[in-house]
Amino acid sequence: METAYEEKKRLVDGIKCLYECHNQCQMGMGPMSGAHYHDYIEILYGDCGTVQIILDGESYRFSKGDMVLINSREIHSTTALSSGKNSYLVIKFEPDVLYTTTQTIFEAKYLLPFTNSHSTHQKVFTRDEIQETFIPHALREISQEYSDKNYGYELAIRAAICKIFLWILRSWNRKGVMPTQDRSLDEGAMNRLRTVFTYVETHYQEDITAKDMASLCAVSYSYFSRFFKRAMQKTFREYLNFVRISEAEKLLLNTDLNITEIAMEVGFSSSSYFIEQFKQLKSISPKRFRQRLLVTGSGVL
Repeated sequence: METAYEEKKRLVDGIKCLYECHNQCQMGMGPMSGAHYHDYIEILYGDCGTVQIILDGESYRFSKGDMVLINSREIHSTTALSSGKNSYLVIKFEPDVLYTTTQTIFEAKYLLPFTNSHSTHQKVFTRDEIQETFIPHALREISQEYSDKNYGYELAIRAAICKIFLWILRSWNRKGVMPTQDRSLDEGAMNRLRTVFTYVETHYQEDITAKDMASLCAVSYSYFSRFFKRAMQKTFREYLNFVRISEAEKLLLNTDLNITEIAMEVGFSSSSYFIEQFKQLKSISPKRFRQRLLVTGSGVL
């Protein structure tokens, strides 16, 4: 069995990209991409030829006009099956694109199937299913926006991606077929998550812990820790730091506060820990982040 490798995220000016987009081409039959996985959610859109894709051990085929949906951290590989040209559009984006703040994270219940690498749902959307919808145009628009990188292109890409995923969810809802995921994430579980999100939204600046959240949800610490990690694909501490750093980004760009002041403002106990966590999430220091974005206005985030 081919060993899968983890694909590292691309950096632009030292900052992790939320999006990647390119065309994958192959003349004749043979491997197109080896078995790999990454944190990105990925969409493939067939352009020509026929391609076999292996997703989490299952084999599928797609051709011109078909769309493939690949979950975050789902192992996948592709092989060209046609003797001529085989090609497809690749669109990759961070799951955080679909919920980037404490407000929009209330929508997590809709997005959990796409961040669980073993979630069972429709993987291939055929040309017949989508050709009369806005999706082909939206996919080409994403590719063009990424290529041109005109002012505000990140917003245009995010809007198109969110619209596509809303169509997918509503399509499944109309068919009465929803993805199979962890059965423990029922309405009661979602209510517990909602309780945590609401509390963190207004108390992220305070010294809050997973034990505090377990008590708030009236469950044991061990149960809460397992439950939260399974639901969010990150520990409570990682989630809290994500929220704090999201708030710190705003302060870095919109205030004159220094790094230590910002660290204290968003709830970190020390500037050194803040810098360490910021670099871990963004692959760049807060200082360089502020300098690059204010000077270049690149908006790579």
